[in-house]
Amino acid sequence: MVSVRVTVMAITLVTLCLVATNDAVRPRCCSKYMTVKLPFHIIKGYSVQTVTEMCPLDAIIFHTSKGKACTDPALNWVIEYVERLRAKAQHVHKTSQAHK
Repeated sequence: MVSVRVTVMAITLVTLCLVATNDAVRPRCCSKYMTVKLPFHIIKGYSVQTVTEMCPLDAIIFHTSKGKACTDPALNWVIEYVERLRAKAQHVHKTSQAHK
């Protein structure tokens, strides 16, 4: 007969394995927006998050040297920053094409 202690340890182990697996599979996505405006000069790039089953909201994710910042894509300053970053990328692209 299996003791209660062994049963509890087995259930705990299985639970920990499931939690660890779930964290590894779940994408790291924004679940809320930051509330302050970032200074443009700290932004290295951005990515776009759209709503999925795992990610609850649309977001622009600004990448900085300190990590990511989830922002509301409807805010004027976010739209302006994305436009500035796109223009910067187009300039770099045109410059690199001219050197070929």
